[in-house]
Amino acid sequence: MIFSILKHLHSSKIVETIPIRVLAMAATGFAAQSILRRVVPSFLSIPPTTHVARDFFSGTTLILRTPLHPSAFGICSLPQAIKGDADVLLKGVGDKNTIEDVKRIVELAKRASLRREVLHTDFLTPPVLKESMLVLERLADLKIVAQGGYPEAERCRLSVGHPEALTSDPDNVAALSISGNFSFQPCSHSDFLGAILGTGIARNKLGDILLQGEKGAHVLVVPELSDFLVSALDKVGNVSVSCKKIPLLALEYEPPRTKSLKSIEASLRLDAVASAGFKVSRTKMASLISNGDVRVNWSTVTKSNTTIKTGDMISVSGEGRLKIGEISSTRKGKFAVELIRYL
Repeated sequence: MIFSILKHLHSSKIVETIPIRVLAMAATGFAAQSILRRVVPSFLSIPPTTHVARDFFSGTTLILRTPLHPSAFGICSLPQAIKGDADVLLKGVGDKNTIEDVKRIVELAKRASLRREVLHTDFLTPPVLKESMLVLERLADLKIVAQGGYPEAERCRLSVGHPEALTSDPDNVAALSISGNFSFQPCSHSDFLGAILGTGIARNKLGDILLQGEKGAHVLVVPELSDFLVSALDKVGNVSVSCKKIPLLALEYEPPRTKSLKSIEASLRLDAVASAGFKVSRTKMASLISNGDVRVNWSTVTKSNTTIKTGDMISVSGEGRLKIGEISSTRKGKFAVELIRYL
């Protein structure tokens, strides 16, 4: 194995000179651990310009072009992820905002692992959650657990920590029941969200909102704010409400109701596709976009000519959500777009 590693180092130009005696010893497997113990530490602490190690068998000098990171072998430790290897880990991650969010989560993971404790993120949007898990799963000495309160949760929190510290699923999500008489004044997801944010709670402290029809809604929050919401939330829309804690097992949820339709569009511009999906004029949609009232994949978009693709989730303040389904080309060079409207 050591022989293969050294061959990889030589072929990748990490090591410019490999002494014959080291190769011979590695090939036989004799004292393999000793080789790595005595050679590797001798250059890991040297500044990143020139790295020199001395072969303890023959006295031959190894000239190293770059530090020998575990990532050279497909493994990455947490300190490296925060430093030079961060850009490599985050290559291919979505937009700039997502990259910054993932970087902060990796930094959180670093602290948790080094201190051998468990730390939690706030509730994450699906894109940030997905990208964070893909990055964190590549790191050594780390365990991650995603929780949203119920199996189909859209917004989840990540718990990160050293495997010896994170030995069981943490209790980091609380559930609340918001009840009132909504028989004559039905309230939407936006109404509940607006009422909760109106108490001063930040959006990232709040998970999914599960509508319960005339009964109200069930809401997921960070546990430390559950008592505050119980005392502060007294109205949703024009309906007086009461708020109480409930066990996660008492959550009532079902798949969201949707309605699908097809639209033929000359382009895949955001204003064109969204106006068709929400049944509003293109002029009004362009205005909503420029005012910052439209989000694509949970990130605010202010350019009407943003290109939409399959799988994108479009949210418009006061209008709801729309998912982009299958997109195909027509014979006339236009686009047939499947639009899935959440009711």
